[in-house]
Amino acid sequence: MADEQNQTPAEGAPEAAATEAPRRGRGGRGGDNRGGGRDNRGGRGRRDDRRGPGADDGGEELIEKLVHINRVSKTVKGGKRFGFAALVVVGDGKGRVGFGHGKAREVPEAISKATAAAKKKMVRVPLREGRTLHHDGRGHFGAGKVTVRSAPAGTGIIAGGPMRAVFESLGVADVVTKSVGTSNPYNMIRATFEALGDQYSPKAVAQRRGKKIADLLGRGGSQTAEADAAAITE
Repeated sequence: MADEQNQTPAEGAPEAAATEAPRRGRGGRGGDNRGGGRDNRGGRGRRDDRRGPGADDGGEELIEKLVHINRVSKTVKGGKRFGFAALVVVGDGKGRVGFGHGKAREVPEAISKATAAAKKKMVRVPLREGRTLHHDGRGHFGAGKVTVRSAPAGTGIIAGGPMRAVFESLGVADVVTKSVGTSNPYNMIRATFEALGDQYSPKAVAQRRGKKIADLLGRGGSQTAEADAAAITE
């Protein structure tokens, strides 16, 4: 009897192992399913990342220029919280430009926020021959006053500070500018965009007035109005 009692646990061990094995298998499958759920959630995050850049710039190459960065502080109960504010200008070099600003605790994040804001507020500015403005313009914002003038080929970008970043991103090769008043980059940028917003091409003016482009150019004393009108594409 003693031998039979000693052998009974050994004989029953395989059965116990057989009953425990399915439990481990179910546990493993359950773990795999949960892991799959995490992978699915991670997959959705990766799809959002792929969709994000396409929505921002449409797959086109953009020129990004950091105009100004400033350290800011916020006074709270425990002391002061320091952060950074960035001003960024974004353009495609073909007549579209925008600006934006962003704040964050770190510099790279502030620049990213400003760049995203600039991409959302891009505007189109008509250019003559793809290199300069069609006519002179003035912009005013706060204490900032700017004047922009078209220039012949070879003049270059005669502008300083924030205004140069705007025209380089816009794709202008020849322009003469003057800023009077404040040197605050935010006000200068806004005044510059106000001046650019008043730019009109002869084609747009002719369509609005129901006339031909040659008629508008001929009134200005141009002897080659027909050739000039044919050369205007926008």
